[in-house]
Amino acid sequence: MMRQYLKKDEWRIIEEGFSPEHHKASESIFSLGNGLMGQRANFEETWSGPSLRGSYIAGVYYPDKTRVGWWKNGYPEYFAKVINSPNWIGIDVNIDGETLDLFKVQKVEEFKRILDMKKGILKRQFTAKLNNGQLISVTTERFLSMERPEIGAIRYSITPENDDCKIIFTPYIDGDIKNEDANYDEKFWNILSTEASDFKSALLAQNKKAGFQGRICSRK
Repeated sequence: MMRQYLKKDEWRIIEEGFSPEHHKASESIFSLGNGLMGQRANFEETWSGPSLRGSYIAGVYYPDKTRVGWWKNGYPEYFAKVINSPNWIGIDVNIDGETLDLFKVQKVEEFKRILDMKKGILKRQFTAKLNNGQLISVTTERFLSMERPEIGAIRYSITPENDDCKIIFTPYIDGDIKNEDANYDEKFWNILSTEASDFKSALLAQNKKAGFQGRICSRK
């Protein structure tokens, strides 16, 4: 039986302590949504451990071939599968030549994650000792707007113990995604165009079968 690792609170879901064995469950429990978009609580930075990435848009689906039963009377050959949309939260974080990856660092301490369901904000903070010896403190916040439901925002900050260390943030939008349990590893999206500058990037994608088309834009 899985031990209780979440604290009780009236409006907030609270996780204290780093628990990689619960990571996929926490990705689900700490999810955000605003009626138009849904976002699993995946880490913004690299995470090489077990994960189920998920960014979803209401009404966007894909004709998924039924695994069993389609040859029987009354069973459809295809059904509408809710699919992953291009991932917009990714931020590669490089610290003195090492990619930040909590699955691979030497130590993670003071880890705390809070989903404030009254304010609609997901917050995470931790300190980590990297394999190159650097010690950093990280705070992240993320929300999906209810007033303008097409907007999501991330605040990501790092405080290094060593002021001389070099930190490089590389935000990205990933259109090369799939669902874990559908379509036999078939890709969902055709990338029609991309653009990038110092302060803005954008990706225009079209669903291969259902024809849904959308543009995702990221601004620093």
